[in-house]
Amino acid sequence: MTLSAEQTAIAIRSALAVAITVAAVVAAWLWLPPSLLGAAADLTTADRFAYALRTDLLILLWLAGCVRVVASIRFRSEADRPGSAYAAPSSRLAVPAAVLQNSLEQTVLAVGAHLVLATVLRGEEMILLPVLVALYLVGRVFFALGYARGAAARAFGMALTGASTIGAFGIAIVLIGLGR
Repeated sequence: MTLSAEQTAIAIRSALAVAITVAAVVAAWLWLPPSLLGAAADLTTADRFAYALRTDLLILLWLAGCVRVVASIRFRSEADRPGSAYAAPSSRLAVPAAVLQNSLEQTVLAVGAHLVLATVLRGEEMILLPVLVALYLVGRVFFALGYARGAAARAFGMALTGASTIGAFGIAIVLIGLGR
């Protein structure tokens, strides 16, 4: 199968995002001092859930910001004010609405993955969650900035967001398999 130039760019940028995710997770696991971000050895299950939810606050704030952008455009746009049930979005609203929709989908998966991961990580291993959140947020910014320029331009951001979430699920699955 021969890939188009756009498909090749998507594959390269996605591979780069996966490599960055793996490097960041491994570096955090091996070298990031847990106390730097409040991951203590004696965290109970409730403490780990609280830690995960506090860490995910930034993800939820990203989503709230996306909602705010779409709401602001709708408020100012005669064409968009009636709502998506009544007309396709204007050219001004189309990209922010698409970013919002994708961010909602990605947020549900990421927060869920982080909560599952919080059930199997031990205290100091919780340092992974802020790293995964940072990767998610950087990915969302690159995705949003690249969206209007096409699939290749948004690929790095989409893959960074997705790789951090898939990584969280993958780590959880491995640790569950090891009996945690």
